[in-house]
Amino acid sequence: MLGSSLLAQSVTGIVTNRTTNKPSGNDDVVLLQLAQGMQELARTKTDSRGRFNIAVPADGLHLLRVTHDKANYFKPIEPGTQSVDIDVYSAATDVPGVTTEADVLSLQSESGGDGLKVVEHFFLKNDSAPPKTLMSEHPFEFYLPAGATVLGAASKAPGGMAVQAAPVPMGDPDHYTILFPIRPGQTEFQVTYHLNYKDSFTFHPRPTTPIDNLVLILPKSMSFKPGPSTPYTSVDEEPGAQTYVARNVQPSQPLEFTIGGSGQLPRDNGAPGAGGSGAGGSGAGGATSASNVSAVQADPNTDTRPGGGLGTPVDKDAQRDPWTKYRWWIIAGVALAFAAGAGFLLRTPAPVRSTAAAIHPSGSHALTGAGPQGALQILRDEMFSLETDRVTGKLSDGQYSDLKTAYDTVLKRTLDRAGAV
Repeated sequence: MLGSSLLAQSVTGIVTNRTTNKPSGNDDVVLLQLAQGMQELARTKTDSRGRFNIAVPADGLHLLRVTHDKANYFKPIEPGTQSVDIDVYSAATDVPGVTTEADVLSLQSESGGDGLKVVEHFFLKNDSAPPKTLMSEHPFEFYLPAGATVLGAASKAPGGMAVQAAPVPMGDPDHYTILFPIRPGQTEFQVTYHLNYKDSFTFHPRPTTPIDNLVLILPKSMSFKPGPSTPYTSVDEEPGAQTYVARNVQPSQPLEFTIGGSGQLPRDNGAPGAGGSGAGGSGAGGATSASNVSAVQADPNTDTRPGGGLGTPVDKDAQRDPWTKYRWWIIAGVALAFAAGAGFLLRTPAPVRSTAAAIHPSGSHALTGAGPQGALQILRDEMFSLETDRVTGKLSDGQYSDLKTAYDTVLKRTLDRAGAV
């Protein structure tokens, strides 16, 4: 399959089941070529001691996929790699310890005023002990408002990159599932949808499980009216956006609310404490790939694409307000793309400048004087550009490594500055 063994190198590895802390035998190991739409190049199986050996082309970036209990785990293989270790988990259809930390809805009217665009982002936490992966015919269920038209959806494993995910109808109206394993750690799902809208719209949220935080973000220019006996409270007066939170929500709880008017969420919001909000990232962009839409450092054990995202956001602000940490995920991870070969993005990124002119390891050039708000916006755009350039082959591995190190350094400085404000 590889064409010529002279152009291939032998890569060995060990797969460990972290549920049992024992070697994982008889798992499928597949080598994928990222440059041609996730083409399979080779496959093998682990032996009784969890070991495997697979031939990998000596040039270019590749991806290893290990399948255990029907759940996939990924690891990028860079040129020169000789050995890798991959962790997997036992899977079950019912895993105690899986909870919904947050359901975040960003709402804004579409141009022309005849439509409403909603980006709904779910944060699930798997704190099972011993750690297990939740894998079933409907691992994550949710309801959308009546008449919603899905525009796009994404899923993100803990520490991984967002990948395209198609909501699957459950049979009853507006009820969906996403077939994606809930691995130990934080898993994110994001659904972007359109609603017909004239002047006002009444939402009737229908959570399928208890939710720690139900968060609503909408433009200042739009009106918000909670239904009777609903638990929403206003938090953080932000320029251009308003935020409402209901905490410790139960499925049977009244959660009705009505919005009216028109408006768009700001596109450039800064960090908590710097006068900004996370709303703009999610709402204006139409995607947080969880990650966010997620601002995470790629975990080599579960990464679904080469490279990584932004560094893990500073969590000390979350001690002041539980909503703060979700705002961080939304701000910093907006620009993350789907995995290579997914075929489209949740949003079209704003034009970016060349990386050489935009950023420097010392924090100078475009970031100088920008403040936390402007710096995070620049970092978001430039790191999106960096990952795109790498996947499309515009950067060598050496160039990517140098720029990524510089970005990580400046990101840490910027987050430290934001936390000190």
